[in-house]
Amino acid sequence: MFSGIVQETGKVIEFVKEKDIYNLSVDCSSELVSGLKKGASVSVNGVCLTVKDANPEILRFDLVEETIKRTNFQSINAGDNVNLERSLKMGDEIGGHLVSGHIHGTSKVVSIDMRDESWDVEFSVEPFMQDYILHKGYVAINGCSLTVGEVSLKSFMIHLIPETLSITNLFQLQQNSIVNVELDQNTIVIADTVKKYLDGKS
Repeated sequence: MFSGIVQETGKVIEFVKEKDIYNLSVDCSSELVSGLKKGASVSVNGVCLTVKDANPEILRFDLVEETIKRTNFQSINAGDNVNLERSLKMGDEIGGHLVSGHIHGTSKVVSIDMRDESWDVEFSVEPFMQDYILHKGYVAINGCSLTVGEVSLKSFMIHLIPETLSITNLFQLQQNSIVNVELDQNTIVIADTVKKYLDGKS
């Protein structure tokens, strides 16, 4: 589990396919790698990945085709920045909301309104996500825990503060950028439970 509070961004130094496995290498700080063991979980752009190898400043992961198809790793290249967060330990502060690292889908940036210091970013929403993205609810974008702003049938708005823009890769967003989306699991459970109850009453 993760908190959705990105610890730092890392730079992709290699992303290659060998047979049916994609090998991902990410350059990051020695602080992030410190004490990290093989088999540990790290959120990379919101995707929970298992550490294959951890050198002083390099993390290596193996990805399968299913992960590629469901995430924005379809468009990741060497040199790109990715959001990184180590998994939570008992007693850690949860500054955002509980995030599993299991991506539900992707969204495309529809528009960006760059204000003096903050950004208003509009994202497309897939039909299956509509019931779970609610005004003032939670959503994780590229692993960042964010509060949902305005919601319409085809899109939702996120308001990005300077701190978020400074410590994540969201400052690189452009129109048509693809981001990973993880819906809030509590919202899913409540919405589905209510729907089943109402369906049973009809």
